[in-house]
Amino acid sequence: MAVLTPRATDFPRWYQDVLAKAELAENGPVRGTQVIRPYGYALWERMQAEVDARIKAAGAQNAYFPLFIPESYLRREAEHVEGFSPELAVVTIGGGKELEEPVVVRPTSETVIGEYLAKWTQSYRDLPLLLNQWANVVRWELRPRLFLRSSEFLWQEGHTAHADEADAAAYARRIAQEVYRDFLTNVLAIPVLVGVKTRRERFAGATNTMTCEGMMGDGKALQMATSHELGQNFARAFDIDYLGADGVRHLAWTTSWGCSTRMVGGLIMAHGDDGGLRVPPRLAPTQVIVLPVRDDEAVVAAARELVSSLTDAGLRVQLDARPGLSFGRRVTDAEIKGMPVRVEVGPRDLAAGTVTVVRRDTSVKTPVPLAEVATRVSAALDDVQAGLYAEAVALRERRTADVTTIADAAAAAATGFARIPWSAVGEEGEARLAEDALTVRCLQTADGEIPAPGTPADELVALIARSY
Repeated sequence: MAVLTPRATDFPRWYQDVLAKAELAENGPVRGTQVIRPYGYALWERMQAEVDARIKAAGAQNAYFPLFIPESYLRREAEHVEGFSPELAVVTIGGGKELEEPVVVRPTSETVIGEYLAKWTQSYRDLPLLLNQWANVVRWELRPRLFLRSSEFLWQEGHTAHADEADAAAYARRIAQEVYRDFLTNVLAIPVLVGVKTRRERFAGATNTMTCEGMMGDGKALQMATSHELGQNFARAFDIDYLGADGVRHLAWTTSWGCSTRMVGGLIMAHGDDGGLRVPPRLAPTQVIVLPVRDDEAVVAAARELVSSLTDAGLRVQLDARPGLSFGRRVTDAEIKGMPVRVEVGPRDLAAGTVTVVRRDTSVKTPVPLAEVATRVSAALDDVQAGLYAEAVALRERRTADVTTIADAAAAAATGFARIPWSAVGEEGEARLAEDALTVRCLQTADGEIPAPGTPADELVALIARSY
């Protein structure tokens, strides 16, 4: 009997099975909340560390702002931001007493951070001011789904203020490319498509939204990260201005950008197979799991020595010699959790001076001499990383169609992505596609890059898909 529902039979059920069997997350006691289990959180910690290093390399500094935001801040934002309508959780009683002003549990922190950007920005010498926050946020989801849409989730949100529009635009683009695309492509091994959102799909209050879109195993799109140019909308709402070198006060130009625990869901759906997760080695909390075939003292001792030598080689290694669990059960557990490389150690292997190295992505088993294990395992990890990326690229290419009509775009998007000239769609065509739950995921240049501001419509290509 299969441990997991086959993906081809029921993809959503397979996803839920992986969450449970790989011990990633469970539903919390309040509808829409989630409990992230240790293995799921270990994946998030690795994501967080990789993204955080890239954010800091881009010059931003981490800070922390309050969970509770005065309701008046949100009203100020709504007055200046068309389309602003977050799914708010509002607190009206505190300490047993009704509050003079209700407070909102943050759905995002533009408002409270905007208040302090205004306070800390006095002169052009204070700019650019580049801040990032790692936090939880709450958005009252009507149709929750673990990691993909939950009422509370973890994320990072960057907020910056700049002296001029060009600098803000360049920084938002830098974040999209050097932080998000680099991480998603080179660590998560997901070949994301980058582009700009249409006016319909743009973040409320933004003048430009850049996005990274990944194809999942069922052909649907998942928005993995976004970076927004906010123009002067939020600066106007929160009086973020500065004294310029010309002695005149000017409104600042701001940006915001973020990615979340949704990336864990993307990891599952982009790389998972009928055996469970498949985690790219550069991300994996455990890159190599060492499994003694038998509960034998000499075999376990040899396995421990292997763990030490692989750890000394700079790899993240775990020994699974849990007593009372069969070898088959431990193998299944490692496969479901997607650990990239498995090293099996048995009496016959040791007698022959070898171990068996198994790649999770291909299930290929290779006998390796003990003296070569560290070198060969390191090479196998590189191959798994490249193999998962290549497989994801192949899937996307196989399920992406170049079309010229909206009808053909709708047909292609039933099973994957459709690429179509934006001039053949336009806002009217986009509205028609929306009636069939199809969206323009992004607009790109013909060579797949982020369009420059003012790029003519007839030079843009639209990516059409169903999405999560």
